[in-house]
Amino acid sequence: MPKTLRVGIIPNVSPEKQKAQYEPFAGYLSDRLDVKVELFVASDYAGVVEALASKQVDIAYLGGLTYVQAERQVDLTPLVTEVDKDTGTREYESVIVVEQDSDARSVKDLLGSKASFAFGDISSTSGSLYPRMMLVDAGADCDDRSLTSCAPLSKVTFAGGHDAVAQAVASGSADAGGLELRILRRLEADGSVTEGALRVVESRRVMGYPWVARSALGEEAIGEIRAAFESMSDPGLLDLMRARKYAAVTSADYADVRAGAEKLGLVTG
Repeated sequence: MPKTLRVGIIPNVSPEKQKAQYEPFAGYLSDRLDVKVELFVASDYAGVVEALASKQVDIAYLGGLTYVQAERQVDLTPLVTEVDKDTGTREYESVIVVEQDSDARSVKDLLGSKASFAFGDISSTSGSLYPRMMLVDAGADCDDRSLTSCAPLSKVTFAGGHDAVAQAVASGSADAGGLELRILRRLEADGSVTEGALRVVESRRVMGYPWVARSALGEEAIGEIRAAFESMSDPGLLDLMRARKYAAVTSADYADVRAGAEKLGLVTG
């Protein structure tokens, strides 16, 4: 086990909010493993992958897509994912939303009206990959050579965080957008988005965000870190982490994400 465990986190919301959210978790890991813990929140998803590849971080909280992209650059071992508070499983929901008063009732309606669409970060599982899969399944021609081309949508943008997608749709700067449902509900709860302002037109279950470790840490250290997650029982800390508990995951659990990413050109090599 390294004397200092460096923890990387993808910026689902603004990096400042994300780091503040995980400070109590850093304290828990430090006490449990008897090591110093440092948090690293990148400015975008790619930054966490780069940090893993360059050995700047030892473990990281990634989206499924970010994980399958990162595993092509560095040898990683999946540790755990959270058991979702809403679904009661290791899965959560990716959704496509519109304004409440939109005429669109389905993804096909969005395609028929040549709507504009806001994705999250290009490497987001629930804000990019799965919304794109839903669009393609409804008949869209999302060109894997040009990620901003998804005919017959009139315009495709990448807003960044899930909060930015919600704001883009709520403000009318995009007709529809893809994001994570539980983040939308959190934004509604804290007043960032007016409750009921956005309406879900389609959703899809996604395997939960994996915590991963660089395999170079060794089996003993990886086992201790996994056990620390699985032993987490403090209700307050679990609530901050938005988890009921943690459950082990393996590379095979992300086969659907991997296949979708390869089909849509979101991984290379």
